[in-house]
Amino acid sequence: MPMVKTYIGNVVVSVNPYKKLALYTTEVIHAYQRYSMYELPPHIYAAADASFRSMKDRNLDQSVIITGESGAGKTEACKCVMQYLAMVSGYASDMDCIKEQLLQSNFILEAFGNAKTHRNDNSSRFSRVVVQAQGERNFHIFYQLLSGADVHLLKTLKLQRNADKYQFLHESRCLHANNVDDKSSFIITRRAFDMLGFSADETLSTFQVASSVLKLGNVQFQPRANMDGTESCSLVNEYEVYEVSELLQGEVSVLQAALTQRTVETRHDVIVTDLSATEANYARNALCKALYSRLFTWLVNRINDTIRAKRIGKRKCIGMLDIYGFEVLEFNSFEQLIINYCNEKLQQILIELTLKAEQEEYIREGIQWEHIDYFNNAVICDLIEKSKNDLDLSLQNHHGILALLDEECLRPGPVSDETFLYKLTQACQDNPYFESRGCRNFVADSTLPHHSFRVRHYAGAVTYSVTGFIDKNNDILHRDLSQAMYKTDQPLLKTLFPEGNPRRTTLKRPTTTATQFRISLGALMKSIQGRNALYVRCIKPNELKQPMIFEMALVQHQVRYLGLMENVRMRKSGYAHRQDYESFLQRYKMLSPNTWPTWSGLPVEGVTNLLRFSPVHNSDYCFGRTKIFLKHSKTLYELERFRQESLHDLATLIQKVFRGWVHRRMFLQMRRSQIMLATNYQAWKRKRYLLWLSRHLPSESPLCRDWPPSPRCLQETSYYLRKLYHKWRCHKYRLRFDQIARNRMREKVTASMLFRDRKSSYHKSVSHPFRGDYVRLRHNVKWKKTAAETGDQYVVFADIINKIARASGKCLQTLFVVSTSAMLVMDQRTLQIKYRIPATDIFRISLSPFVDDLAVFHVRASEATRKKGDFLFETGHVIEIVTKLYLVIQNATGKPPEVNIATEFEANFGKESVVLAFKCTGLSEVQPGQVKIYRRGNRMEVVL
Repeated sequence: MPMVKTYIGNVVVSVNPYKKLALYTTEVIHAYQRYSMYELPPHIYAAADASFRSMKDRNLDQSVIITGESGAGKTEACKCVMQYLAMVSGYASDMDCIKEQLLQSNFILEAFGNAKTHRNDNSSRFSRVVVQAQGERNFHIFYQLLSGADVHLLKTLKLQRNADKYQFLHESRCLHANNVDDKSSFIITRRAFDMLGFSADETLSTFQVASSVLKLGNVQFQPRANMDGTESCSLVNEYEVYEVSELLQGEVSVLQAALTQRTVETRHDVIVTDLSATEANYARNALCKALYSRLFTWLVNRINDTIRAKRIGKRKCIGMLDIYGFEVLEFNSFEQLIINYCNEKLQQILIELTLKAEQEEYIREGIQWEHIDYFNNAVICDLIEKSKNDLDLSLQNHHGILALLDEECLRPGPVSDETFLYKLTQACQDNPYFESRGCRNFVADSTLPHHSFRVRHYAGAVTYSVTGFIDKNNDILHRDLSQAMYKTDQPLLKTLFPEGNPRRTTLKRPTTTATQFRISLGALMKSIQGRNALYVRCIKPNELKQPMIFEMALVQHQVRYLGLMENVRMRKSGYAHRQDYESFLQRYKMLSPNTWPTWSGLPVEGVTNLLRFSPVHNSDYCFGRTKIFLKHSKTLYELERFRQESLHDLATLIQKVFRGWVHRRMFLQMRRSQIMLATNYQAWKRKRYLLWLSRHLPSESPLCRDWPPSPRCLQETSYYLRKLYHKWRCHKYRLRFDQIARNRMREKVTASMLFRDRKSSYHKSVSHPFRGDYVRLRHNVKWKKTAAETGDQYVVFADIINKIARASGKCLQTLFVVSTSAMLVMDQRTLQIKYRIPATDIFRISLSPFVDDLAVFHVRASEATRKKGDFLFETGHVIEIVTKLYLVIQNATGKPPEVNIATEFEANFGKESVVLAFKCTGLSEVQPGQVKIYRRGNRMEVVL
């Protein structure tokens, strides 16, 4: 069995054997699944297993980067990796379905993305829908459709079995490929569509779009001259357009107009211009390329939606990169520049992640090693991609090829491939990796055509013809064509051409092909840099694509430009694996009893301690400033083996601890059960007490003080229940009263607060209801008229009382009224208002503590009250008057007045202040004539 694989550290070198080998069976997969990478002969399965283990064990995103020139076996290597991962990743039913779908997706992606070239019968291609080199084929799907579709499907797709009938297929004069059965491949592709969950309508729509590309390729245009001297064109074979319109379910007139005319929209006008035959050809080709490119992108997204994990949340993943290989053809154009630029970027990122990054890390970590010289192709990448925004002052005139191409495409005025080449030569002639006949050193170079330039790539010099560069970079799809596709009744086309929606109006110029590719490639490079990478370098052994032929010069050239020799020297003088001390200690701490289960010191000391207990030799590792470096990959796998053995010992320890934990859990469960029983018993006792209490509750009268006895443990509960029950029966008692009764109760409660234990005559008023209107003033017509004028309509209190003269102390009967807003003193016969004191002006009420019926109402000094001052009244309803007036003032001002009960207090009688003094001879009840009032100067004595 030939050995076609080898390792350079974590780099797999694979030579294409150009024949089937018994190295990729299920038995081989199981063998490599059980051993580490270096315990069996080199194999791509071992590398895939290492990547899979790294993702699972170290929780790191992985990427498998497969590189090599066209025909080196990259696609087959990618299939092997996918086959291995599908086999070892698990056996759940949903996982089996996803794995099968993942493998089946290869057939669809190869059918729509691969083609036969001179170097490879199954090459991943960048672009070849409208033109191919002589001896090469278009994408496989076209030939599969014509060879494998049944008669009914061909009729539905309006295709003929003969591939010579289609311009896009027969132009390259290669309709068949060796060892390729297009008919069988179509059956496999159809089955893959079914396995991936494509509906019958989706599959048919996919084939209809692909068929329409073939049909559009046959559309020809006849030049015409317009009356105004401009050029236009007409369709030669209109039936092809009719059939394409039927395939895409659109209107023929709309598609015809879109192919032969162009609409230019400005902010104010819409201008329709005719296309020349050449321009119409460009428009048709742009439409074909857009149809196929967007169809392929839709297929990729549709497949991703099918195989994407349904569980929510971020998961670690393995990404595989199988990219088109480096190309050097007999005629190289814009497509080859883009492909080779992609390979340059990939080579640069590999250098950054391996040679350059590794040597820089040795310097940072203070590791002694032998410096390895290598070629850094960053200067070539700059030559191709550098834009004006990226330039430094030292390279002011060195614009990148793609930046100059975009600048030339977007500038106004006449633009051609020749002007682009001229500007490119002027800008890049001093770059050692650029050559053209316009450069001083290559004016007489006969190997370099005048319409070409040469780039010295890392893989060798490639001569590019600038013919078609401008058109291919612009490759602008006219809005008329996008709208024509969107207006069809084919649902898929509305998805592929969203910009064709008439409601979406934009005057912005579409980005060029080069810019789109740069953005996409930049995103890819960023994704690669964020992952742990495994490299597979594929080698093409010969140009004949034959087994057992080894062309030494060809292989040496690939080894040289892939940098494999530098990788070998790096592995010999460098270190295969490195890891920061903390992570290394965390993973291998079980190898030493001193570091297990935790290490409290510095991580580097812990690593030193555990390596002292391991059988790893001192020469196999080196300590850096922040990381441990392992010389050989075998050392890492030995540590992994020791770790597995230690894990078995730890498993025994875990079993022991687990058994102890089980018994402790049983004890805790019994303890919880005991607590639960006690808790439930106490709850039962409480419930029984509450049920008994509900049957023996005392009277609902608030005056009742009885309460049933309670158990000792529930005495606090009984106390709160008693309070709660009393509040409830009081509330229930209060609910028996209407609003009027509640107001009276409020007045009685207020009177109790004011006079209880303060006024000797209070107890007489308790049983006496507060009637308020003792003279039926509310029904008096004169009062109603007066109240309407003053706003005192609601009568709170009204009665005939005695007003005490301030000077002599004599009594004078008068009508005393309290409304909701004022106190009124009125003539009892005429109801004429003598005094009206707003409630807000009364700030204090003074009484004696004896059984007299006198009260003084203190009024704030104002212009209206200054002459009279405070009021002194005598009434048998003194408790009621004071209480009601107290509440009225509280409602009017928001705060209650002061109620002063004393044997002496001052009163303001006009302009003088008088002291009222009360004397009682021990009377418990006052009869008429028993209250004597004397005025002596500034003192007024009240004798009972």
